[in-house]
Amino acid sequence: MKALRLLRWSGSVLLPRTRPYGIHDSHKHTPYIRFLSAATSPLRQAVREQDHNHELEEGLQESDDILEDNKPLIPEGMPEHLQKEARLRALPSPPLSEARSSAKLAALHARLSLSPRLPIETLARCLVDATADPNPGFNNTSLSVLGRELYGYYTSEAIICRYPRLPTAVVFAAMSAYVGPNTLTQITKEWGVELVAEPGGEVDPGYLQCRREDSRLTIMRSSDSNEDPTSAVEKGKPNVVGINRPNPEQKTWRRGVSSMTVYDDEFGDMLVGKGRGSADKEPTTTVEAACARFVQAVAGAVYLHRGRHAAKTFFKEHILSRHLNIGSMFDFKNPTRDLSKLCAREGFDSPVARILSETGRLSRHPVFVVGVFAGREKLGEGAGPSLNEARMRAAVGALKGWYLYSPLDLRVPSDAEGPNAKPWKSVLIDIGEVIV
Repeated sequence: MKALRLLRWSGSVLLPRTRPYGIHDSHKHTPYIRFLSAATSPLRQAVREQDHNHELEEGLQESDDILEDNKPLIPEGMPEHLQKEARLRALPSPPLSEARSSAKLAALHARLSLSPRLPIETLARCLVDATADPNPGFNNTSLSVLGRELYGYYTSEAIICRYPRLPTAVVFAAMSAYVGPNTLTQITKEWGVELVAEPGGEVDPGYLQCRREDSRLTIMRSSDSNEDPTSAVEKGKPNVVGINRPNPEQKTWRRGVSSMTVYDDEFGDMLVGKGRGSADKEPTTTVEAACARFVQAVAGAVYLHRGRHAAKTFFKEHILSRHLNIGSMFDFKNPTRDLSKLCAREGFDSPVARILSETGRLSRHPVFVVGVFAGREKLGEGAGPSLNEARMRAAVGALKGWYLYSPLDLRVPSDAEGPNAKPWKSVLIDIGEVIV
């Protein structure tokens, strides 16, 4: 597992830019200057300070020239507050200059216990989705990409190092439970962030700016994994145009665990593209996708402004601190057969089921307690209303006891990063789940 090396390029995400921005129609240009946060990565701020100042001066001069050439189409004699409202309505998203006066942003900044070194303008940028403002310098696309990689890295190392024998399918399910779209949407609600009905420059910057779509999700989940993507449109799925797999002309795919790891996303879901659509339609997104990008963007902003340690602490407090019952994610079709294959692979004796105790055999509600033994070692124990049910539960308990093994001295690869970190010692690498 390779460590992330992001400090060399992540500072470019927050370079200062100036630009005039008007409404999208070419015959209506109402210039309005918006500035990005001038803060950069703390490790590179001193080195790039002169370049920032020079670039900021050039941007200001360029914007002044454009403002001189493009007069705002505002009638003369209009009151000043109406002129300001007209300029704001011409913008696709709130300008960063309004972030300081937003009570919602200040409350969110304090609610998340963010450092004062993280500017409130950057937090306002995290709330602007690409569907609301397509300009990459003013939406959260770059920050969400960085935050998604951080979440995937920290979550995968925490799960795999804590439970090194987990089956791959359970790892995918645990990843989705920790940092999946549904979980991040719930986190957005817990943070008190509300979605705006329609994005625009006049909206409070404390709202999540996005354009919602009325159609269904365009991502084919694992339940539709064997469906032909070319026939998805015929079945009512919107604009499925391709997947990240070889031989796209093939009608069906045999999706195994290995192919899901190589070709699919971090949750084991098939990557399906979305059609471009017509040029006159504005891009839209789902609420789950917009909320997920916002939570990911906040993590990316914390990493850029406060560094690796603060980003990992933020992840532990808001993501990894949630209780997740890994044992409930298993779904064994034939646990007795799987246990026999496991014992044969590991060189154990063949498992044998024995009755440990029973009560009420002749009554309406009997209870049998059965144990599964490999030689003299008891592997698992289960209780049920019949001998067969108790034997199946004992086999399931034995399999969970094997797959849910966790080392006592838990250490993840990211703990070895940093100048004063201890040298990395490899953890247990299991050969994988039982293949029947």
